[in-house]
Amino acid sequence: MEEQAPHILVVDDHRDIRDPLAQYLKKNGFRAMTADGGAALRQTVKSQAFDLIILDIMMPGEDGLTLCRFLRETTNTPIILLTAVIEETDKIIGLEMGADDYVTKPFNPRELLARIKAVLRRSQSLPPQREPRDGKHYHFNGWVFDTTTRQLCKDGGPDVGLSTGEFSLLSIFVDRPNMVLTRDQLIDLTRGRNAGPFDRAIDNQVSRLRKKIEEDPKSPMLIQTVWGGGYKFAGTVEQA
Repeated sequence: MEEQAPHILVVDDHRDIRDPLAQYLKKNGFRAMTADGGAALRQTVKSQAFDLIILDIMMPGEDGLTLCRFLRETTNTPIILLTAVIEETDKIIGLEMGADDYVTKPFNPRELLARIKAVLRRSQSLPPQREPRDGKHYHFNGWVFDTTTRQLCKDGGPDVGLSTGEFSLLSIFVDRPNMVLTRDQLIDLTRGRNAGPFDRAIDNQVSRLRKKIEEDPKSPMLIQTVWGGGYKFAGTVEQA
């Protein structure tokens, strides 16, 4: 098998699920490893890099939601949850924590394979950020944006309050100036995969952010709409 084939980790406490699934993935062109729970997952991710993690929610000890939170704090690796049909609340919580998708048990391996390929396509199509963001000041068009304190001000003026969604969206834009980002890409980057494909939440967030940073929100110069494409941050961004 090619070394560059996507590497997938299957995390499930049931051997009769994780081992056949890993074998199925290998037969379909992936590299695959398994872990039987939280301790094995934590140990494995220290020494191995993965392109996607399949994570069962219901496991003894650390459950899948706890592990999802851990993974999202330490990595951007896409996560697909395995969940029982009755765990509707857990599915929602998992997506809010940053999981990219979920599949209900019992599942059809072909459906899971299709979802894996879809998540990998999305993650691989995302444009990279200009450089890692580790708490810096961004300057653009008279604005100063501090990602450590989450403060935004213009020309030494008062701080402009940002909601969590607005802060996340602006962080994405200043990391990727002059790149066209589709709505789906923005949803992925903000880890809001609980939104549907026709969700207008991103448009609403853009509208609110425009009202705070544009001189004329009705004729935006910074966050530009690219018809048929999405949005582009057209400001001149410098890091300090």
